Amino acid sequence: MRIAVFTIFPDLVRAWLDAGLIGRALRTELIEVQVHDLRSAATDPHRSVDDTTFGGGAGMVLAPGPIFDAVEAVNPARPLFLLDPAGQRFDQPMAEQLARVEGFSLLSGRYEGIDQRVADHLVDAELSIGDFVLAGGEVAALAVVEAVVRLVPEVMGNEASAEQESFTEGLLEYPQYTRPADFRGWVVPAVLRSGNHGEIARWRRAQSLARTRARRPDLLAARGGLTEDERQLLAEYADQPGTCHGARVEDAGPELLS
Repeated sequence: MRIAVFTIFPDLVRAWLDAGLIGRALRTELIEVQVHDLRSAATDPHRSVDDTTFGGGAGMVLAPGPIFDAVEAVNPARPLFLLDPAGQRFDQPMAEQLARVEGFSLLSGRYEGIDQRVADHLVDAELSIGDFVLAGGEVAALAVVEAVVRLVPEVMGNEASAEQESFTEGLLEYPQYTRPADFRGWVVPAVLRSGNHGEIARWRRAQSLARTRARRPDLLAARGGLTEDERQLLAEYADQPGTCHGARVEDAGPELLS
């Protein structure tokens, strides 16, 4: 897989890519990531890539010239995505889709945004990682890279890990535990210590359903709600200790949010 990232902070992006799972995938040549400095295409002595906005207003806007020149100079893998709050929401199904292509590229914005002609005539689409605003697109670009690359075959090592994660089936992942079995009086659910893999699988499925119903009912609605079998499974485990730990932030009282 070939990935290109265009940014005015190439050192920041390269440092992050060199660590952890992504760094290992790069060193074993499972993926190739090229980081391109938008300032390399600037023509003035100060390597300027921004200018004031037509019509007035606060802040600066990334100019089209350096961006077009930087992209056209290297002819990166397509599709080319602009990271922008107004873009299509990036989610796990899209990550899975991109993990199956030969390559893609990401353009990170900065300042008050990017000249609209870049969105209209250079990129193939716009992506957003959520309904919030960042100082620039680098964090969003790195989030996309990690979400996609970890799904590339052989990158994670254990392929089952990706199959059991949150959002894979439109559900949140079940809770995880490790040693010790008793920590400060908080005991790991007995079923996980039973060795009965069939019961463990049923428990985990029930936890996943319960968590999703409590915290992300929108995910259940998107998959058409609960089936009758899932309702029965939830009812079976409803009174057992450990079912659906944790509260949503929106359910928290003022003392937690203050």
